[in-house]
Amino acid sequence: MLDIKWIREHAAELQEIADQKGIDVSLSDLLMWDQKRRNLLQEMEQLRQNRNALTGAIHAAMQQGGKTEAQTLKQKVKENNSRLEEAQRVWREAVDHFNRLMLLVPNPVSPDTPRGSSDQDNVMVRSFGKAPEFPFTPKDHVQLGQLHGMIDIARGVKTAGSRNYYLTGDGFWLHRAVQQLALDVLVRKGFTCMEVPLMVGTEAMVHTGFFPLGEDQSYRIAGEDRWLVGTAEVPLISYYSGDIVDVACPIRAASASVCFRSEVGSAGRDTTGLYRVHQFSKVEQVVLCRNDAALSEQLLQEITANAEEILQLLELPYRVMAVCTGDMSQKTYKQYDIETWMPSRGSYGETHSSSNLLDFQARRSNIRYRDEDGKLEYCHTLNNTAVATPRILIPLLENHQQEDGSIYVPRALRPYMGGRTKLVPPAAESSNPETIMS
Repeated sequence: MLDIKWIREHAAELQEIADQKGIDVSLSDLLMWDQKRRNLLQEMEQLRQNRNALTGAIHAAMQQGGKTEAQTLKQKVKENNSRLEEAQRVWREAVDHFNRLMLLVPNPVSPDTPRGSSDQDNVMVRSFGKAPEFPFTPKDHVQLGQLHGMIDIARGVKTAGSRNYYLTGDGFWLHRAVQQLALDVLVRKGFTCMEVPLMVGTEAMVHTGFFPLGEDQSYRIAGEDRWLVGTAEVPLISYYSGDIVDVACPIRAASASVCFRSEVGSAGRDTTGLYRVHQFSKVEQVVLCRNDAALSEQLLQEITANAEEILQLLELPYRVMAVCTGDMSQKTYKQYDIETWMPSRGSYGETHSSSNLLDFQARRSNIRYRDEDGKLEYCHTLNNTAVATPRILIPLLENHQQEDGSIYVPRALRPYMGGRTKLVPPAAESSNPETIMS
């Protein structure tokens, strides 16, 4: 949410951004309801002053014995009150319209954000590593998962419907290993880890900027005003909602949590494998800092670098993309996506996202701090996916597969995988005792 005073001065710019982000909102309608509610506030204040003046006149008339005059004044009070009630009713209606439209106004975008209509218009900033060239016909992650007894999509669908899965054996341990690696990296960088609620109220989703526009992507608890979260960003930011915080040093918070997404609008897309599923796990970074554009830009680069470090530890080729206006959410001021090479797709696939929201989210959540002069200011907030699994298992399995069906274990993951240097398919492992110690 933005300051209405700022919106009045930048309505044309915001309308253009809303159009580019695909948000159906009319800034001219917003300004019309804004003006109407302000006019009605003035009218109501004048009517209240009239009522007070008439009440005083009635009292004076009664003291002087002017009963007829008092009756006339009482009738005027009645008419005034009727007008006040009607003005209040229309004002409430105007406020409802105003508030509804305010929740749809987008955050502005940074000057260096590319203009475009879809992810096809995102711009590469840098890349790391090279896509592997296999001297054999590589398998996709589903085939590798089945070969190793790691992934069982058929039973996931049987149990929970489409876009569900089981991770078994080494699949489970890889899933946990990449999360713990990410957490250990973040802890070394000063992040405080939290276990967070996975169900939150509507207010938390609105305050963090996921509602009303993202409501169709979320699962609601039947009969309750609670929703399953699609990211730990929601409870991490909500932890500070309504608070006056100390950001002399930026607040760095992280969580590893299960996440849920309905994937409405993705029918027919990525229906095979682990790329687009309803339930997944993420290690999320959230940062709160002073209302300082230079500082929050610096922190955006920092949290993006954290995610890149994790990918480098996983020894995976990736590229960082500057996200264009048409591929950004309502709340985002500047965004990078990190895409990791996925051999089965023959392309890079998004695995991470970093966003700077300026004070958009903090205004909704009422998260403030005191500046050097003691004045209350809204914080800037940022977030980043340090790692998301099982999606990260796609490049991890596919890029590190060997011709014999084994999978190389990156050095950074070995402490979390029992010291193993490679994963061997169960059949091959049982037929060759020497591979057990691999």
